[in-house]
This record gives sequence, structure tokens and C-alpha cells, in this order.
Amino acid sequence: MFDAVDPIGAVEAVAREVRTGERDGKPTRLVVARRTYKADRADVWDAVTSPDRIPRWFLPLSGDLREGGRYQLEGNAGGEIVRCDAPAELAVTWEFMGGLSWLDVHLSEAGGGTVLELVHEAPVDPEFWGQFGPGAVGIGWDSALFGLDLHLAGGEDVDQAEAEKWAVGPVGVRFSTIAGESWGEAAIADGDEPEAAKAAAANAIRFFTVAPEAP
Repeated sequence: MFDAVDPIGAVEAVAREVRTGERDGKPTRLVVARRTYKADRADVWDAVTSPDRIPRWFLPLSGDLREGGRYQLEGNAGGEIVRCDAPAELAVTWEFMGGLSWLDVHLSEAGGGTVLELVHEAPVDPEFWGQFGPGAVGIGWDSALFGLDLHLAGGEDVDQAEAEKWAVGPVGVRFSTIAGESWGEAAIADGDEPEAAKAAAANAIRFFTVAPEAP
């Protein structure tokens, strides 16, 4: 499944940024991932919005999948489809474990390919951010963008069980380490204290690369 795309090249191809923001008068942090795919915009748009294709590279999906409707990712987030402007922008709320954040995906054409920019904005939880930093969501989105890369390049479905095993193997650990350290650097660029940001990045990397103990 992982032969179609070089995972290390894929994770190194992502540009990452952390921003400090505000929504409804409350502070937020924005995790921004930007990646260019060798596919036309219509194909990428279909891959990130089609209920038939999303489960092939991300997670099973259900709901009223139209602007104003609600979606649910199996075992993960759900929310409202706020805006669906084909083939340029998809905006949804991201509701998970009682928390509310916001996800925007922007597509633009560039050099015969497509630039995908993913922006995940969340209210600031100082304790959680201090423990894990942007890598808590950033590493997960890096993995999703890699799954999309595999799907676009080879048309294969991502097997979730196989992906979980890969994540704790040597290549998967290297993948998450590059991603996590890069998110730490992005947090430092946005003003986080360097040593604290590096420690948070290490915690996030550990979360994504240590296999859960058997019951």
C-alpha cells in the first residue's frame, strides 16, 4: 500500500505554519499545512469531498453531505458543513469529544498541480497546548495528507489496520518525528518558548508512535 509514494518525501513536502488568532473575542491557535499534489484541482476536490472517495484515504463518512448539513467521521469528529465552494474551498466545524474547532481546506492551481492548504483553528487550552503543542493535531493531519497522496497517486484504498501497524514501525516513526519536530519549529516561529515547544513536540511524537498496550 505504501509503495506508490515515498513517505519521507511526502512529509518533507508539507509546509507548516502556526498562527495566533482570535474568534468571538477568544484566543485561538491555527495549525496550517500546505502541500502540492501532482493532480488537477477537479480530481483533488472530488477526493476531499466525495462520500465515496473520502473513506478510501481517510475515514468512513456519513451524514447530510451538503452545505448546511452535518457530517460524521466514524470514530472521530463530526460537525456542520459551513461552506462548500467547488472546487476552491470546504469549511466545516470540527466537533470532537465535546470540543469545537474549525477546519478550512483551500485548493488552488499551481504549475500543473494543485496546492491544498488545510487550516485547523481551535480555542487555546493552555494545559493541552503546553503538553502537546500543534503536533497533537498536526501529525494527524500530516498522516491524512499522506493518505490522500497515496490515493491520488495510485488509487489504492488505505487499510486502517495496516496504517496503524505502519505508524509504529521504523518508517512510520521517522515520518511522525519529522512532522512533530517541524510543528515544534512552527510553534517557536509563532512565539512559543523553544525548549517548551520541543518538549511538547516530543510528547506528540510519542503519542503517535507508541503502540497501545494489549488489554
